[in-house]
Amino acid sequence: MKIIYIHGLDSSANSMKGLLLEAYCAVHHPNIEVIRPDLNLPPAAVFKLLCELVSEKEPTSSTLLMGSSLGGYFTTLVSNHTGCPAVLLNPSTQPHISLQRFLQDQPEDIDSDTVIYQSSGGWEITPAHLAWFAEHQLTAVCHPEKMLAWIKAGDELLNPEVATEFYRQQGVEVILQEGGDHRMTDFAELLPILLPKALDLPA
Repeated sequence: MKIIYIHGLDSSANSMKGLLLEAYCAVHHPNIEVIRPDLNLPPAAVFKLLCELVSEKEPTSSTLLMGSSLGGYFTTLVSNHTGCPAVLLNPSTQPHISLQRFLQDQPEDIDSDTVIYQSSGGWEITPAHLAWFAEHQLTAVCHPEKMLAWIKAGDELLNPEVATEFYRQQGVEVILQEGGDHRMTDFAELLPILLPKALDLPA
């Protein structure tokens, strides 16, 4: 089995949660291969790469997606497209809105290819990328029974109520945990609880 860990904005293949997941599986689930791609790419390229990683090894049912923040958005898109079971960690549901903050102080007639923000991993975000997110909004979850969302009520970056409402309306099991933060700094303590639930999702 493989787990594809999908990091968020301003992160990389060496994200804290991805490394913790890999270390935990090495000890407790040595049969699981954790794949941590670097996704500091334009969104269309991220979606294409993730779909290719899912289909790389058969059967698809032996793959689990796990995505954090903006990675949760991509996880939902890829799960909808491939039918892969998926776990979402403080997922972003409206990047076409939340990433508009990078347009502040920019001229109204800005060119679509102008870099408006460079992530710590090197992704140069442009208005064209924001347009891609607007064209690929999350409006539905195609396989809610295959999805679990773990959301921290103390998320200081994304409004936890927005994601909780969206996924519950779609029939997804949502665990809304009191306290915490956006980065899930207690992720190591969560793994013994989270991973069995993740592995129990229908393929």
